[in-house]
Amino acid sequence: METRTPSGPTLGRRARRIGLIAAGSLFLALGMVGVLIPVLPTTPFLLLAAICYGRSSERSYRWLVTNRLFGRYLDDYLHGRGISWRVKVPALILLWGVITLSAILFVPQWWVRAVMFAVAVGVTVHILMLKGRSDRR
Repeated sequence: METRTPSGPTLGRRARRIGLIAAGSLFLALGMVGVLIPVLPTTPFLLLAAICYGRSSERSYRWLVTNRLFGRYLDDYLHGRGISWRVKVPALILLWGVITLSAILFVPQWWVRAVMFAVAVGVTVHILMLKGRSDRR
């Protein structure tokens, strides 16, 4: 007869939860750095953070999707409600402005510039393909 200790499964769940919270926090930090560094994407890291938090901590997930800076847009994206043009246009202007300035001022290698612009094109296509949403809520 095999007996299980009550702490066995509990420790595993607790370790998984802590690992997911740590991963979510790392992805959140990378997303925040991505706001400042043009080649590092922000949205995928915030989405990964939301997934990790959603599977481990309802409190952290709720904080993330209700955050005053990006929570509403993240929540709309996660639930397929789309992104309004009031968000898309400034995002694209900021994307292209930062990529262009960075490429001209800081990157002497042509191939690095090409990669930066290829990333910008990819992000632009992705943003333009997202479902539009009315600005009214």
